[in-house]
Amino acid sequence: MAGSPRFGEQPLPQTVAAAAAMRRLTGLLISLEHAHPTVEAMLAKFAQWEAELDAAAPPDFAPRVGPDPDGVRRVYLQHAFDVGDFNPSVPEYRFNRMEHGSAAGRITFPVVYEGPPGFVHGGFLGVFVDCVVQHHNLATGSSGMTRTMTVTYRRPVPLLTDLSFDIVRTEATEGAPMATSTVRLLIADDVLCIGEVTARPIPPERHVGYEFGPRRTP
Repeated sequence: MAGSPRFGEQPLPQTVAAAAAMRRLTGLLISLEHAHPTVEAMLAKFAQWEAELDAAAPPDFAPRVGPDPDGVRRVYLQHAFDVGDFNPSVPEYRFNRMEHGSAAGRITFPVVYEGPPGFVHGGFLGVFVDCVVQHHNLATGSSGMTRTMTVTYRRPVPLLTDLSFDIVRTEATEGAPMATSTVRLLIADDVLCIGEVTARPIPPERHVGYEFGPRRTP
């Protein structure tokens, strides 16, 4: 939205499309019973593509945030919203309600996030909780630095299942400024896990990513 704080560059459309394809391909690869000739062909292409992209990538993989006197660092993509759209290692989710003190949305975990047979790995649930709380905080103008995060696992979370989540945020009225967000992940009305995140609010301009360097002109 025009005039809103920005915390990094937006991903390229082809990066978003590639991330989705890689997530789908990984799910297929780990589901194969036996070696497949298509995978051999993919591996040969991967080596070629990696060499071509390596030649186009910046020589320094440090993010371009703040001064970059030599002009050799990589572009920094925003990690405030929808990180899973461009990073296939992060779960995708969607909000369907966003208010200052609460929010709600939906998520389906594909096979790539499996831990126990048929269920989501607990570490990815932690990533999910961290991402949705950060998204909610920054989208509603309550940006902050995470101080603590806990995840309580009540029941195994199934893969390939449409799940809902909700967030309730409360802000301290006494002492140091602090916001506490509670996330519930549910199937129907059954709570599967609960995440609690405390964050200390700070102005957007104090976020490290706020001073990101924009994309260079081709």
